[in-house]
Amino acid sequence: MFLSVVLGIVVGVGLAFITLRIVGNAYVTKVNGWTTMFGCGEPDEGILLRAACSQTFVGPINVSQEAMYWRTSVDGAGQNLSGNRDYMLHFAAGEIPPNDAFWSLTMSDAKNHFVANSINRYHVGDRSGLTQNADGSIDIYIQNSSPAGRETNWLPAPSGNFILWLRVYLPGQTILNGRYTVPPVIEAQ
Repeated sequence: MFLSVVLGIVVGVGLAFITLRIVGNAYVTKVNGWTTMFGCGEPDEGILLRAACSQTFVGPINVSQEAMYWRTSVDGAGQNLSGNRDYMLHFAAGEIPPNDAFWSLTMSDAKNHFVANSINRYHVGDRSGLTQNADGSIDIYIQNSSPAGRETNWLPAPSGNFILWLRVYLPGQTILNGRYTVPPVIEAQ
């Protein structure tokens, strides 16, 4: 009898995990390698959406009107992000994440811990003094070694795999209605 109960619990947990993985993916939006979810943090969200949000986004989750989150561990071509390569995130002129507060791009290692680096920079954003290109666009350099002459827009990467988080606080309407698209992280030439 005891063995049957234990076996039932193990099977139940396994089926719950599989169900969450399958159903949770129905809530996920993936574009250009970035993953986001709409409806996280809403008081009336169902238990499956709440579970999917907590599995996808570790930590506290705000309602969409307060903050939206995107996460990626791959570049726009679907390859794992690695400090062995140099990357760039290019925001065309007028295409930075629309917001009424601020936005930030945060680096973490593959275990979701901040990446120690020589300049103690763990994120960049609209409060970082990023240098715009002549056409008003912004390039963020994501790499292990300093990009000569472009350090203002440098987000230091570890030597191994890493994760990027884009957070937008008090997001604009184009984000809230799903029309804003985060550009892909591309391998620098």
